[in-house]
Amino acid sequence: MSRVTRYISRQIAVSLLAVTIGLAALIWLTQSLRFIELVLDRGLPFSVFLELTGLLLPSFFAVILPITTFVVTLFAYVRLSTDRELVVMRAAGLSDWRLARPALLVATLSTAIGLVLQTWLVPVSHAAFREWQFEIRNQMAAIFLQEGVFSSVSNDLTVYARVREKDGTLRGILIHDMRDPGAPVTILAERGVILPGTSGPRVILLNGQRQQIEMSAPPRSPPGTPPVPHLSVLAFGENSVELARTGRTEDARNRDSRERFVGELLNPDPEEGLAERDIRKFRAEGHGRLASPLTAFSFAMVGLAAALATGFRRHGGGMSAITAIAAVITLLALGLAVGNLAARDNRFIPLIWLHAIGPAVFSAWVLSGAPGWPRRAPPVPADRPARAMPGLARGAAAE
Repeated sequence: MSRVTRYISRQIAVSLLAVTIGLAALIWLTQSLRFIELVLDRGLPFSVFLELTGLLLPSFFAVILPITTFVVTLFAYVRLSTDRELVVMRAAGLSDWRLARPALLVATLSTAIGLVLQTWLVPVSHAAFREWQFEIRNQMAAIFLQEGVFSSVSNDLTVYARVREKDGTLRGILIHDMRDPGAPVTILAERGVILPGTSGPRVILLNGQRQQIEMSAPPRSPPGTPPVPHLSVLAFGENSVELARTGRTEDARNRDSRERFVGELLNPDPEEGLAERDIRKFRAEGHGRLASPLTAFSFAMVGLAAALATGFRRHGGGMSAITAIAAVITLLALGLAVGNLAARDNRFIPLIWLHAIGPAVFSAWVLSGAPGWPRRAPPVPADRPARAMPGLARGAAAE
C-alpha cells in the first residue's frame, strides 16, 4: 500500500468510525426514550434497560453504514480538492482510479461488515430483543400497568386501574380478558394487588363482579334450539387472574422476518403453514438482506464520481456535492419503494439487486471518463495559428 493510499484511507476510516458511532448513538438515545419510563416509574432494572436497548444497535448500524460511508467518502475527497491536495497528486501522475483506491478499500470493508450484520448479527440481536419483550410482557406484566390508563398486557388482555397507591395496591380495577375465544370476560373490582407467581404475575381482586358472555340455549326451550349469547354475572369476594397466561402460544412460536436468517427467509419451512403473502414478504426480505450491504460500496462510488470526475474547480465542488447528496437521497427513497413492490410481487426482486449494484456500475463508467458519451470539441478560432506563429505567417505571405 502506497503512502498516498495509507494517508487517504486513514482519513476516511477514522471519519467513518466517528460518524457511524456518533449517529448510531444519537439514534439509540432517541429510541431508548421509549423504555426510560420503565426504569424511572415502573422499577425495571437499569441493567435490563441497557441490554434491551443495546440489542437494537446492530439494526441501527446495518441501516446507517451505507449512508455514513457515502458521507465520509464524499467530504473527504471534497476537502482534498479544496486543499489542492488532489491537484498535487494528479500532477504526480496519479489517475482517478488510483486516487479512488483508498475509498474503495474502506467501502469494501463497510460492505463486508454490513454483510455480517445483515446475515448474522441483526437476526440474532432482534430475536433476543423479541424474547426480552415477551418476557417483560408476560413475566413482568406489572410494570406496564399505569394509573388511569388502559394497559394492553397482551393482544387479548387489557387492564385498567383508576388509582395505583405507593404500596402497589390498585383501586377501581377493570380487566377485559379475551384469551378464551368466543367467551370474553370483563371483571370489575374495588381493589386488588399484583403478586409474583411461578408462572408469572397474577392480580388478586377483592369485592368485584365477573361478567361473561356465554353461548347456551334459552331455558325451557325445546331440544335442537340453537344457542344464543347471554350475559352471565357473578359477584365474588376474592378472585385471581393470571397476567402471564395468554391462552395462545403464537407470540413465543412465530417469528417475524427480522429475526430469521437469510436461509429461512428464502426457503420458509412448509410446516409453519405461512400464508402466501408472508412467504412473498420473506423472500423479498431475504434478497434485501443480501443486497443491502452492497449499497455501501455503491454509495461510495457515487461520492467518488462526484468528487473526482468533475475535475478541479477554483471555487470548490459544492454543486457536485449537492448533486451527489440528492442522488443518494433519491436512491434511498427508491430502495424503500422497490422493497415494498418486491414484497407484494416477487417478480420485482431483480429490482432490489439493480438498485444495489446499478449506481456502482454507473459511477464506474463516469470515473472511467464516460466512454462512448458524445463530446463537443471546443471551437478553434480561424486566426489562432497566425496569432500563435506571427513569424511563420509573415514568411508565408512574403512567399
